Amino acid sequence: MKATGIVRRIDDLGRVVIPKEIRRTMRIREGDPLEIFTDNDGEVIFKKYSPIGELGTFAAQYAEVLYKSGGFPVVVCDRDHVISVAGLPKKELLERRVSAALEELMESRRVYAKGSSDEKALQPVEGIDRHALAAAPIVASGDVCGAIMFMLGDEAVNAGDSEVKLITVAAGFLGKQMEE
Repeated sequence: MKATGIVRRIDDLGRVVIPKEIRRTMRIREGDPLEIFTDNDGEVIFKKYSPIGELGTFAAQYAEVLYKSGGFPVVVCDRDHVISVAGLPKKELLERRVSAALEELMESRRVYAKGSSDEKALQPVEGIDRHALAAAPIVASGDVCGAIMFMLGDEAVNAGDSEVKLITVAAGFLGKQMEE
């Protein structure tokens, strides 16, 4: 754990303000759920809650099946990090931050397809020079909670209707799983 040197008091309603610099660095937005942990040393730890992270094993299995049937590597992420990978080295992508471009795609609730005349190449993961073939936001109970995408390898192809439909159905299915 890293000390910030920032001290805040709890108000009479039990609230504490998380400083803007920390919210910006940790990508904590207004309305984001935070999970609270405690330990025996008296520490209280806030962690961004990832509802799709709860489906980690299931998402990994689903990504594997989608990779085998779709023929393209699959990446599943929550709103901030990659949580599951199939068809690419896991060490390369797992726990990496999503790019600002992917965040914007999720917030706008748009489906991305490489090859659309109005779309530029989507690099969904920070620090990784790989692009998406097709991507769709995962929506559960009206809230965007992540995205799923087919990734390109070395091939230069555009997304067809089948890839876009597969990734859209996958996003819908994962969203429904989170609602149950």
